[in-house]
Amino acid sequence: MIKIITPTEALQFFQSGQTLMVGGFLNCGVPNLVIDELIKTPLTDFTLISNDTGEAGINRGQLIRAGKIKKAIVSHIGTNPETVQLYNEGKIEVDLEPQGSLAERIRADGAGLGGILTPVGVGTEVEKGKQKIALNGKDYLLETPLHADVAVVYATYADKFGNLAFHGSTRNFNVLMPMAADVVIVEAEHISAEPLSPDNVVVPGIFVDYLIDGGRNGAD
Repeated sequence: MIKIITPTEALQFFQSGQTLMVGGFLNCGVPNLVIDELIKTPLTDFTLISNDTGEAGINRGQLIRAGKIKKAIVSHIGTNPETVQLYNEGKIEVDLEPQGSLAERIRADGAGLGGILTPVGVGTEVEKGKQKIALNGKDYLLETPLHADVAVVYATYADKFGNLAFHGSTRNFNVLMPMAADVVIVEAEHISAEPLSPDNVVVPGIFVDYLIDGGRNGAD
């Protein structure tokens, strides 16, 4: 069975300078309990891989406001003016990726691929610094895999074997990230002593290291 820990106990897996994946899409399906604890620590200089940087002072935005993030690899920052300001001031590095490419780079790591070829971004700012490959008369960008030291994700349901299920759009990046990190911590709203039905399992427990009981008694 997977070990159930508290958000405070989860801090033992974090170190300054790590690459972190944090699940969620804006305010949907975000593991807020771990974020709340992380901002209380002196840890800093993280590289954040996530869909976005949240809103100002909310969920992942707390990490930005607290000065924890040195680089963000995300698909957009427009919902957080604090990220925009820090970027314009040269105080944070931002790598903006097309959302589908970001998802596929994470998936590629979990699948053991050396990268993916995509036409998205060819001829734009996105292609700067990336290898371009011509195949069958068409140009593609080689997008390399993304890997994290720690992934913190959300699930609506989990069983004590670590199998995960999701309500609605909380699936988002929470489904991909557990396959692409050394340590995977899942904040689940409901943890069942009985195994989830195989028909409902979205992320198998083999990808999960630790569970946190979110105890919010409801789905986002």
